[in-house]
Amino acid sequence: MLPGMLFIFAPLVVGYLIQTSSSILLARINRATNYLIFVILALMGLSLASLDNLGQNLQLILVYVAVFSICIGVSNLVALPIVDKLFPIHVIGKKNKLPLSRMALESTKLILVVGVGLFVGTLLTIDLGWVDITSESVLFLLLFLIGIQLRNSGLSLRQILLNKQGMIIAIIIIFTSIIGGIIAAYILDIGLYQALAMSCGFGWYSLSGILMGDAFGPVFGGASFLIELVRELVALVMIPLIIHSRPSVAIGYAGATAMDFTLPIIQTTGGVRCVPVAIVSGFILSLLVPLLMLFFVSLAEQIA
Repeated sequence: MLPGMLFIFAPLVVGYLIQTSSSILLARINRATNYLIFVILALMGLSLASLDNLGQNLQLILVYVAVFSICIGVSNLVALPIVDKLFPIHVIGKKNKLPLSRMALESTKLILVVGVGLFVGTLLTIDLGWVDITSESVLFLLLFLIGIQLRNSGLSLRQILLNKQGMIIAIIIIFTSIIGGIIAAYILDIGLYQALAMSCGFGWYSLSGILMGDAFGPVFGGASFLIELVRELVALVMIPLIIHSRPSVAIGYAGATAMDFTLPIIQTTGGVRCVPVAIVSGFILSLLVPLLMLFFVSLAEQIA
């Protein structure tokens, strides 16, 4: 319901109202956010362990991941070349190889954390009913800190509005991802609003997995987490290969991660002219992930 959505979204809004110039405080917030992500992913693993028919549910998660990744990815990649054609970016970066294995290792760590939580949960004989309440509490704190991070990211509204390419890329990712979600809902025969919520993660694997898990249970949470993690891993490989010929495609497919995790590889291989485009598109998508996901979650709950 709408009150439930506002209750979840409130910590993000409150955090966004807080502005600070203290680099020390922001560094501590960044560290705390990273720690909380690991905590919630471990709790997600515990939630998966408490499921009945665990093996069958894990197979279902993988099916969701495959269908959503293909539907959303194809939809994104069909439309993004239009931006390159209409609004070309002059790429001046070097065609050098980055330590992709090291970056991929960071993503692999996240999967391992979920796996450890799943393994520990299968060994425990105690009731795991406390996991959902704990996850929700940690989620509120995480959203609050994320709100502070977004407010103090250094981007003003004027900077966002003036970067036409970044805005257009973000808009295309939003609409094509929604189209991909509609197609996936039809293929998988699941609720439309559930599918639309899952399609609006835009690469933000930690938050999307947490929100979907809190709303619809560990199966949807685990699937959402892996869907967005797959996007990030594909982007790490794709960016160096195509950024010189299709920079908007490379930046757009990176989704919300274009402003943080994949930004170094975008800057190194695409040059400084790609950086403001990547930051603006990534910022817009990051800001809209919780808003759009919670909006579609509320619609799904009203129908249920």
